[in-house]
Parts: sequence; structure tokens; C-alpha cells
Amino acid sequence: MNRQTGTPSGAATALAQSTRIVDAKSYHRSSKSRLAVAACSMTLMLTPAIVRSQSSAMEQRVAALKQSVARDQQNIRQYEWIETTVISLKGEEKSRQQKQCYYGADGALQKVEVSASPPPEKKRGLRGRIAENKKEELTDYMKQAVALVKSYVPPDPVRIQAVKDAGKVSLDLPGGGKGARVNLRDYAKPGDVLSVEVDPASNRVMGLTVATYLDDPKDAVTLDVRFSALQDGTGYPATEVLLANAKNLSVNVTNSGYRKSAH
Repeated sequence: MNRQTGTPSGAATALAQSTRIVDAKSYHRSSKSRLAVAACSMTLMLTPAIVRSQSSAMEQRVAALKQSVARDQQNIRQYEWIETTVISLKGEEKSRQQKQCYYGADGALQKVEVSASPPPEKKRGLRGRIAENKKEELTDYMKQAVALVKSYVPPDPVRIQAVKDAGKVSLDLPGGGKGARVNLRDYAKPGDVLSVEVDPASNRVMGLTVATYLDDPKDAVTLDVRFSALQDGTGYPATEVLLANAKNLSVNVTNSGYRKSAH
């Protein structure tokens, strides 16, 4: 304090200003803390509701998927069609086979060969035996690959339910006109993932992708399937493409020529 003027000294004024700044900072920190606490509290309050909403959406989507798949599998029994399987190695076609497919009176799927590519001419001597052994090994691999396709196409409602019960289902809703995606882990093999894309409005299966393997998980195999619909709305796998990069092998299956079955 200046004794002559009675006004605060410069030091006192600076101290007062410093005190006000500290008080202001403390107030802002306190306000931020209160806002953070309020935000956390709101998040904690909303989280159970969000989880319940997501769980409910997934339950409904899985149930609709099972119903759609079961309906298509039931309706397709009225039809017969041609299945064309083309197996290629390193981009070169090795075999082509066509089969007429229909369901018999016992409810089992029947496949009758319509046409097939002729077997290659056998080579003689040691080279011929080596080539024959390699061919047999590759043929076994091809058969496994084709069988693997059938373990995912069409999806099995019973397996879908089993995966759901195991808590290994997730749901993606990408938006932008894209279908909802139901992801099923450990569907047919430990570590595999079957992702089924469905129309959000009709729940019709639009396609599916699979990340799987044959005998060894290192022997990765991918599968991409596109679905189409018949005039009565019955969905069916129009194209199925399996890629086994480790062997440079591809399996292409096309289903076409659907008509009411005469059997």
C-alpha cells in the first residue's frame, strides 16, 4: 500500500491478478471435470440400452436369415437345374463337368452327370508314373475343394443357430445401399468365418463370403457366392467361386437352367 496515495502497490496488484487467474483456471478445470463426469454418467446410463438394442437387432436378423434360408431350401425342391463345375490350375482349365440336379422322392438331392471333359492321355515310363501320382494328388485336393464349397452353400439354419448359441455372431450395417452382413465365426471349422449379406428390407440372401481352409489353417481358402432369385422369389446360389491360392487352384460353380422338376 502506498502510504501517500492509499492505493495498492504494484506487487499487491500483481498478486491479486494472479489470484484471479488461478481462481479462473480452477473454475474451468472444475467445470470440465463436472462435464466429464456427466458425460461418463450418461454413457453408463445409455450403454445397457445400446447393447440391448444391438442384441435385439442381431436376434431379429439371425431369425430372419434362418427363416429365409429354410424357405428357399424348401421351395428349391420343386426345381431341377444344371450345375457346371470348372476347375482351373494356374489359370488353365483342367476339368469341366455338368450335372443335372433335382430332389428325389426321398427328399435327397440327386446329381446326374450330363457331360464331362475327357481325361488326359496317360504318359508312359517313369515320367508317366510321376505325372500320374501328381494327378491323383491334385484330384484328391480338387475333390476336397469341391466338397468344402458344399459345406457352406447353402447356409444351414441348424448351424446358424448353433453359432448364435455359442455367441459367435456379429452384425454389420454398412448402409449406403449395401446389405446387412451377418458374420458367423467357427461355422464349419474352427477359425473360419462365414459372412452372409442379406437385403435389409426383404431379408433375402444376396451373397456370402467365406474365409476358411482345407486340412491346415495355413492352407487358406476363400469362397465368394452370389445369389439370384427365380420368378417366384426363391433364392439360389447362381455363382460360387473358390480360390485356393496355395495350390493356384480355383473352383467355379454355376447353377443355371432352373425349371419345374419332372421327377
